[in-house]
Amino acid sequence: MRTLAVEANHKIGQKVTLFGWANVVRDHGKITFIDLRDMSGIIQAVAKKDYGVTPEDVIKIEGTVKKRPEKLINPNLPTGEIEIEVENLEILNKAKTPPFPIETNGLDIEEALRLKYRYLDLRRPRMSQNLKLRHQMISLMRQFLTERHFTEVETPILTKTTPEGARDFLVPSRLQPGSFYALPQSPQQYKQLLMVAGLERYFQIARCFRDEDPRADRAYGEFTQLDIEMSFIEQDDILKLTEELFKEITEKVFKKKVLEYPFPRIPHKEAIKKYGADKFDLRPKKDPNVLAFAFVVDFPLFTEQTKEDFYHGSGSAKFAPSHHMFTAPHPEDIKLLDTDPQKVRGLQHDLVCNGFEVGGGSIRIHKREIQEKIFSLIGFSKAQKEEFSHMLEAFEYGVPPHGGIAPGIDRFLMTALAEPSVRETIAFPTSASGQTAVMDAPSPVDEKTLKELKLKKL
Repeated sequence: MRTLAVEANHKIGQKVTLFGWANVVRDHGKITFIDLRDMSGIIQAVAKKDYGVTPEDVIKIEGTVKKRPEKLINPNLPTGEIEIEVENLEILNKAKTPPFPIETNGLDIEEALRLKYRYLDLRRPRMSQNLKLRHQMISLMRQFLTERHFTEVETPILTKTTPEGARDFLVPSRLQPGSFYALPQSPQQYKQLLMVAGLERYFQIARCFRDEDPRADRAYGEFTQLDIEMSFIEQDDILKLTEELFKEITEKVFKKKVLEYPFPRIPHKEAIKKYGADKFDLRPKKDPNVLAFAFVVDFPLFTEQTKEDFYHGSGSAKFAPSHHMFTAPHPEDIKLLDTDPQKVRGLQHDLVCNGFEVGGGSIRIHKREIQEKIFSLIGFSKAQKEEFSHMLEAFEYGVPPHGGIAPGIDRFLMTALAEPSVRETIAFPTSASGQTAVMDAPSPVDEKTLKELKLKKL
């Protein structure tokens, strides 16, 4: 039976079998020290013969767990008080010398090289720890929401292209030549339809796809968010749920402090006046062990239409949605939709942390006449409105007041771990040029496949 490195702490004097990689090999003549690395950590093994082991070889060790002499204890290792006296060692697979060191943090290595050999890059302790913390955070999210009567629902990946906030990734249909699916920019419409369905409390660890240029805080192509939607609530209910969840994540997963709880709630106009932006860092000394959360609220419902907003409307409208076209106007400002739309406040809320926007959401429109008015104000043509006919029709069958929030998992991890890029928190991210790590994607498709899809090369 296999013993993990950390489990050997409880097996002093017992024979054990360990599997893993040779992390470091130190030849001292008659004795060779081999640090074996497995999923649980590192343990030192002592061999009295040369087995020909080199770093990164996959090995099997059989031996006895011994206490280290007092002066040789390594306080920096969880297994630092023990070692394995090797009785037999088998090399299961030899390894070439890696193209870069994996015992460092890796941030000084060219990123393109790290992404090409991502399966080696992920062996470095910092990267494997990031993935484990990601798992712990998502596990806590699921438990937290399940305990509060939320239901996790998966929504379609192959969906319909609609004029939302970014370029869609399109997938040609073989069964309906000339028609295309779109990969979802978010599950926005589906989660609202789930509220129409009477689910009331929904969440999903959602994969989202947007053909946007990459930045340090945004990977190209795809990202992951915690998608939350609730019925029969007000904005304050969403904010309280969110701050309770993120306080628990901060303290239990990252072992850090929350600067202020409940989180400050700052009107958009005040944030712009005081900080010059709608995302800011409230930490007085930029302490890496502190997470400073705040909510930005009372955003304008509309912003001035620009060339970048042509996906919102026909291009001739004065206004574009500040958040997205399903955000509800503040009840006190609904009358201004007819007289002065630019003064209308939206029931939008952004969650900021240490200078980054790590989530956003809103109370949604749940009345057809208001949704149609918003479509008109942002310049949707009749044909564009028709693309949302499924939503408008659903609004005629009894829609509860509802709203939600969607914190970004990649970006929050980057912020909480003080990493320089979201790519440091993703197993196989895309590069700045859009290449998928390890794989040569995107790649050309053969003529036979194109013909089957009724497509032609340019």
